[in-house]
Amino acid sequence: MRKQVDAMATAIMMLLCLTWGLQQSAIKAVSGEMAPLLQIAVRSGGSAALVWLVSRYLFRDQWLNGVAWRSGLVVALLFSGEFLLVAVGLRWTTASHMAMFLYTSPLFAAIGLHLVRPEERLNLWQWLGVLIAFGGIVLTFSAPQEVTTASPTAPNMLLGDFMGLCAGAAWGLTTVVLRTSRLNDAPAAQTLYYQLAGAFLASIVVALVTGKMGITITPLLVMSLSFQTIVVAFMSYLVWFWLLRHYLASRLGVLSLMTPLFGIAFGAILLREPLTWAFLAGGSFVLGGLVLVSRGKGRGTFKVVDDCQEKAVNVQPAIEVVSACRSATGVERGSFASNQEDLAKTTL
Repeated sequence: MRKQVDAMATAIMMLLCLTWGLQQSAIKAVSGEMAPLLQIAVRSGGSAALVWLVSRYLFRDQWLNGVAWRSGLVVALLFSGEFLLVAVGLRWTTASHMAMFLYTSPLFAAIGLHLVRPEERLNLWQWLGVLIAFGGIVLTFSAPQEVTTASPTAPNMLLGDFMGLCAGAAWGLTTVVLRTSRLNDAPAAQTLYYQLAGAFLASIVVALVTGKMGITITPLLVMSLSFQTIVVAFMSYLVWFWLLRHYLASRLGVLSLMTPLFGIAFGAILLREPLTWAFLAGGSFVLGGLVLVSRGKGRGTFKVVDDCQEKAVNVQPAIEVVSACRSATGVERGSFASNQEDLAKTTL
């Protein structure tokens, strides 16, 4: 029987959201020592190797055959596109803005699933949430001080914000593909591996072609890469799956909305990025809309996950419980129950 979220689960979720919210600032903080593209390549390659080792020797997953060159390739391309957009976008906008726009992914996933899966159709409350969230996006983009104010760390905020929004859309589309393909029945580690491997290959190729291979090794760079590779893209998602095994996914999903809030806070505090009232107001609308989408009165993703969890009590290993729920829901990095896949998605 899955439990209601208690104080311990809430504390763990806060730590996870802190971790996930810090990653954009971690990339931006050392962009002078190593280009974000190369950082993405290093963290993705390292995390992919760790995921493969854990899946093979610890979880002993049985990976699906015949999906690597079909669904696996599509997911890898989408996921690598998302990472490339984040890496390039961080050159033009702030980490705070990137954190907000990247986590619009559930909106795109919800709309995509509404179009292709009858059981995933949005109800009136959820459509209201979509409209409110997109209204917040429009408000943020239309604010003149956001568009015209340039700085060395954000020389073209409008372009960078648009790339962040496109990255969120790519993340959301990744979820749609996972939910509607054979990868929906694959172990979580298999889908994560395809995403990380694709991000590694695409990022390293683009970094080579564009000449972004320069590295200045500093203690801060080593700490940032270690944090991104081991803590964010690997360990945090093992903990996330443990939570999914013991607690109701719907409650955990709503708590995950703290991630963009922490992302904005870290950008402002650690990188001293400016926050305007227009951005804060628009961000509030986006988060409010996301809450409505995730908590709409219909039978949404979290409700299906909860039902699946109630029926999976006798499944023994933790990863099998997650895989059982994923077969009904496709819990990934792209849905609130992600990410975020990234050993959900999910990474980032």
